[in-house]
Amino acid sequence: MKHFLSAALFAPFLFVLPVAADGDAASGESLFRRCAACHSIEEGGRAKQGPNLFGVYGRTAGTSQGFDRYSDGVASSGMVWSDESLSQWLQGPAQFIDGAKMTFRLSDEQDIADVIAYLKANSPSAE
Repeated sequence: MKHFLSAALFAPFLFVLPVAADGDAASGESLFRRCAACHSIEEGGRAKQGPNLFGVYGRTAGTSQGFDRYSDGVASSGMVWSDESLSQWLQGPAQFIDGAKMTFRLSDEQDIADVIAYLKANSPSAE
């Protein structure tokens, strides 16, 4: 938890991109193809190098069924994936949560918003 807290305290200073107001899930689906090498997003899909991301929006980090290779920082964070946390994660996972294993990042604000919209569209509990 201390890793997440230290990252959470400094996160506002590390990231300059705000959460974009409107994301396009169709564009996010196209962008997600880059993520598909490591993540599935189908309901009941298998974990790959990273966890299945179906239903990730609104879920507590480090709790995907069938995936047991989370970093200690992610597993102990207690964080719930939201627009803000996903935005910061996608901009730089290791800068957001100390020890995160994911190295892929996005820098374009609209791309981030689009991927988040796609993740929401594949999360039944999302608003």
